[in-house]
This record gives sequence, C-alpha cells and structure tokens, in this order.
Amino acid sequence: MDKFLLQQQVLERLAEDLLQAEEAVRAAHETATHEENIAENKYDTLGLEAAYLATGQARRAEAIRQAMAHWRQFRPHPYDASKGIQLGALVCLVDADDQQQQQLLFLGPQGGSMKLACGGHTVQVVSSDAPLGRAVLGKCEGDGVWVQVAGIRQEFEVLRVD
Repeated sequence: MDKFLLQQQVLERLAEDLLQAEEAVRAAHETATHEENIAENKYDTLGLEAAYLATGQARRAEAIRQAMAHWRQFRPHPYDASKGIQLGALVCLVDADDQQQQQLLFLGPQGGSMKLACGGHTVQVVSSDAPLGRAVLGKCEGDGVWVQVAGIRQEFEVLRVD
C-alpha cells in the first residue's frame, strides 16, 4: 500500500473539511451581523450565539490549517525493525481474540484522524497522540498491544508493519 497516496487522501479530506468550516464561519458571521438579529432586549441572543458559533468555527478552521501544514511536511520513512513502529508506519493489527479480524493503521501527525479507503481496504489514520497510536509506538511484528476504550480492554497483535 502506497503511503504517499494515503498522505494525499488525508490532505484532500482535510481540504474538504476546511472548505466546510470556512463556509460555516461565513454563515455564522452573516447571521451574527445581520440587521434582523440586532438584540432588542437582553433575552434576544441570536446574534450573540451566532457570534460564538462563528468564533468556534474559525478556531476549527485554523486547527485544520495547522493539521494540513503538518501533513504537507510529513515524510513517512520505511519501517526499521530496530526502532519499532514510528510515525509513518503502516501497521496491520489482528484482534487477539479473533485472529480473522484485521485492522490497518497509518500512524501520522496530529489532525488526521479519519478512515480512508485504499486498495479495497479500510485504513484508520491515527496520530501518535491517540491512545492506539501511543500503544503501537516502538512495537514490532509479533508484539502484543492493548488499549482501554470506554472501560473495555482491547488486545491486538502486530501482524506486519510497512
């Protein structure tokens, strides 16, 4: 599986998310500043609420821009077994209980948490800050990995790493 192609898909998805966030900022700003939404009394808060929403959407848009910058600078390296799994690794995990259930992870920089379709497979993009991302860092093929999700311990085995 081509890591460069995965990186491009992440950037495309982030670009789509950015367009949506910027449109949401514009819509909320227009609502906040529209003359019909000028407060007539202290209980008339539509304009104020829209202003808060515009601020939140602007922060979200900025976070997406930062994620895009990280992903543009990101250069995945080939897997080095002496270092174990590092940023840029493509990891195939198998469920420790059900050996038939496999999961593909692409370990990348912050801001790219998403699922992608590539070559007929679903690839989960995770950052090294995510619980599963932290759990696989430094591991090698054949190592066990566990993570606590919503109070449930999930166990995996690293099947292969690219």
